[in-house]
Amino acid sequence: MSKADKRERQRQNRELAKAERERLMKRDRRMRSARGLLFVLIPVIAVFVFFTFIQNSGSSSKSSVSCSTTKPPQTKKDTNQQAPAQTIDVTKTYTATMKTSCGTFTIGLAAAEAPKTVNSFVHLARQGFYDGLTFHRIAKDFVVQGGDPKGDGSGGPGYKLPTEPPANGYKKGSVAMANSGPDTTGSQFFLVLSANGAKALGGPPYLYSGLGTVTNGMNVVEKLGSLYNKNQTPSDPASQKTSQPLYIDKVTINES
Repeated sequence: MSKADKRERQRQNRELAKAERERLMKRDRRMRSARGLLFVLIPVIAVFVFFTFIQNSGSSSKSSVSCSTTKPPQTKKDTNQQAPAQTIDVTKTYTATMKTSCGTFTIGLAAAEAPKTVNSFVHLARQGFYDGLTFHRIAKDFVVQGGDPKGDGSGGPGYKLPTEPPANGYKKGSVAMANSGPDTTGSQFFLVLSANGAKALGGPPYLYSGLGTVTNGMNVVEKLGSLYNKNQTPSDPASQKTSQPLYIDKVTINES
């Protein structure tokens, strides 16, 4: 091989080596870019998947709540009672488990804050007063109301109690007692459906005795709240009927 041919072969080898180095460098740059994009996308995808899961879980839990149309056994209610003697121990914890047409929820009762109110509710529940009654009123995004032996918003146990309002007002999940003015608390109660509903109750001063707070099963309360009369007028309680009969099957009191 001549010296010229040898130099030409060396030049070609150098060109080939250079081209290979450039190819490898370009491949490395593409891989680094892909890895960088992947590091950016992974957190975004993770966040998207997380919130999709949470949203679907929430939708699933709400949609899984179904409501029975079966009317529970009806018993005669004593609507000519005297206010009960004070028997609860305010140092103890009281909860009410309420089984309804749409499922069961639990109320933590505010015994220390509203002793007469809770004492009355516990007294009535233990005698079965609430069993078989209806939720007769649902105000959209506001309250679900029940506990009336007449089922029309005019009934009660025959006695009236002083108002024991909560110190800090109401919130979503609060349970309070309906009344027709100061110191007229009876057996009717309402469940607050939303923060807007709590705000609409006004105060201070707060006008309704606080019974307690829903501690478990708020999705059941929300399902009840969704079954309102679609043609209701916000300012007219008489139009705020339920779209189907909704019953309180049973109220059970636990003391600890």
